[in-house]
Amino acid sequence: MKKSMINETHIEGILYAHKLEAKESGKDSKNPGTPYVAGTIDIATDDAHTNIISVHFTYVAPTYPAKDGKPPKQNANYPVLMNIINGKIKNVMDSSWNEAARIRVDSAIGLNEFYSERDGEEVLVSAKRNEGGFIHVITDNNLDADEKHRNTFKVDMVITGTVEREGDPDKGTADSLIVKGCIFDFRKALLPVEFVATNPGAINYFLGLEPVFTNIWGNQVSTTVTRTVTEESAFGEPSIRETSYNRKDWVITGARTETYEWDSEDTITVNELKKAMSDRETALATMKQRSAEWKANRDNAIKATAAPAAGEFKF
Repeated sequence: MKKSMINETHIEGILYAHKLEAKESGKDSKNPGTPYVAGTIDIATDDAHTNIISVHFTYVAPTYPAKDGKPPKQNANYPVLMNIINGKIKNVMDSSWNEAARIRVDSAIGLNEFYSERDGEEVLVSAKRNEGGFIHVITDNNLDADEKHRNTFKVDMVITGTVEREGDPDKGTADSLIVKGCIFDFRKALLPVEFVATNPGAINYFLGLEPVFTNIWGNQVSTTVTRTVTEESAFGEPSIRETSYNRKDWVITGARTETYEWDSEDTITVNELKKAMSDRETALATMKQRSAEWKANRDNAIKATAAPAAGEFKF
């Protein structure tokens, strides 16, 4: 397998909002009592301030774990996130567009995954997100002049198939193509993903492509779509109302001219891919079991508080 699988995103712009929390690791964690930050920051990447991209941080502690007997290194992200929490680094929602900080984050694509009960069945919910990365405050306020360079992604991807998606004028969508397959995180764990191709040339290219391993890149596009709904009335003027929703797409804008060699030790072998798929199934099984155990404990706790013990009165 390749020494390192490409999986990178770049987001820069104005700090729009945050949902960060300062926490402390619990007694059952590897390092109890360790302070850390978790949550998301939102960045407006375009000059019109409509393309809002989120970056998620799962666990940011003051230092990285010690290795090889060396003292732990300081985590430069921790003080930045804490300064966002305490307001030293301002954001639009708590301040203004002029006062909000300009920041840059070099992140990677991860998956937000969990099991949810639907119709009595445990169903896996999975969504792409920018996971972690390095934060840099842009002190001179200079953002890249080209807006498309402010919200990019680039990944090595095993493409396994495509699905044509017909556009809907009422929803403001054009004909597009869903490109399906998998990418890898820094641990080389397999992540099933989908991207979208909207350019006619890109659609034709991927439609004619057999399952391959290649490198693709594109932009993260977050747009607000407004739809006008007209309801005729039996008398008088019709009722006209507008409904809006936010649509997020990971749009492919380019691909490697020559795909990677398939089933090669320099790229990825069939056996390596099979093992990565097997490892993912094992990880999902563990996640599902933990989810079931958590829900069982929750339900038991609810029952314990709802029903009084024998011989007791509950007011």
